[in-house]
Amino acid sequence: MQQRLAIPAAARDRRIAPCRFMRSPARCTDMPYGFADIETPVPLVDLDRLAVNLDRMAAYAAMHQLALRPHVKTHKSSRIAAEQMRLGAVGLTVATPRELQVMSEVTDDIFLAHPPLGAKVRRVLTFSGDVQLRISVDSHVAIEQLGTACRQRDQTVDVLVEVDFGMKRMGVSDPGDAIRLAGAIRRQPGLRYRGICFYPGHIRQPVTQQEGLIEALCGDLHNVLAALDDAGLPAEIVSGGSTPAAFRMHLIPGLTEIRPGTYVFNDRDTYAMGACAWEDCALTVLATVISDAVPDQVVVDAGVKALGREPIRVQEGGGYGAVLDHPEVTVARMSEEHGILDLSDSVWRPRVGDQVRIVPNHACIVTHLFDAMLGVRGDIVETWWHVGARGRHSPELAPAPLSI
Repeated sequence: MQQRLAIPAAARDRRIAPCRFMRSPARCTDMPYGFADIETPVPLVDLDRLAVNLDRMAAYAAMHQLALRPHVKTHKSSRIAAEQMRLGAVGLTVATPRELQVMSEVTDDIFLAHPPLGAKVRRVLTFSGDVQLRISVDSHVAIEQLGTACRQRDQTVDVLVEVDFGMKRMGVSDPGDAIRLAGAIRRQPGLRYRGICFYPGHIRQPVTQQEGLIEALCGDLHNVLAALDDAGLPAEIVSGGSTPAAFRMHLIPGLTEIRPGTYVFNDRDTYAMGACAWEDCALTVLATVISDAVPDQVVVDAGVKALGREPIRVQEGGGYGAVLDHPEVTVARMSEEHGILDLSDSVWRPRVGDQVRIVPNHACIVTHLFDAMLGVRGDIVETWWHVGARGRHSPELAPAPLSI
């Protein structure tokens, strides 16, 4: 389990105040209200747990003089993004044009950590507006397309070369390739080379077993930075980080900023890696038991379309989620709208009509499946907000129907 940071009393006692949200006439019920009034399935966010999670990461980044640029993929909410900015984040990280569009109303400093190509380049630049946009690339094609689009629109964007240190998903691994890409960026009018970025997503081992991988990452990063320095292309920005290894990023020399995302909610996977405590899981899906016809199981109304089909290793409990108050009970199987809770290892026996709160394996997927989230304290709903950055396109950009 990770070593917890001591949170100042003022931060620990702070509470996220309920926000005023637009409500349609069909949803004009006065708040607060209890769970019995909620149609399930629906995501719940424990506001007190959320506040502690936000404070802890902000305190860590400040303590180690690391710029915090959280990834919004987990919450996709301008409400939570604004709170992250209030707590000292220097900007935000996004992955989609829709996230960029929504978050540009929260901050003017955004990193698109996903190289745009084709029509997406033009869309990204349209949404950037007055935003100081930063984009990651790992190919000459992306550099050329981005440079051409910037010249056509008379815009300038900052660009980082993405480097791979073990994830084997995106990024160049050879220092020579990083030098060539950095040089190509510098030669493109409209682009401004600022440094490198990486995602250590391969570091998913329990926190107590990460030392070797962190040391290897430090060595690889040193080699790339030294090569760039020798080539006259020093990296002003070195951006990296993820939630599983977030509280070890101060051990990486040369790192200037971190981009964790899942930490705001945490989830069952984060807990399994020892990167959070069970009580740090702020996001649950409220579901209703709809059947107990089969022995040693009950069925809830939350299936794939509420929890996502993200597996977890058998040695970490298996299944697709676990009940908050009975973590020995897992979502063993799912259909689209059905989740089967395995009761064989528990004495707990919920009844038809009972509500349960399920901690998902992967919080980011759940957020993307719902239009709104409810903010709760205890068993009372205090507020709700739209998941404004979910989806791919805003309604006004939907393509016109084809003539048949």
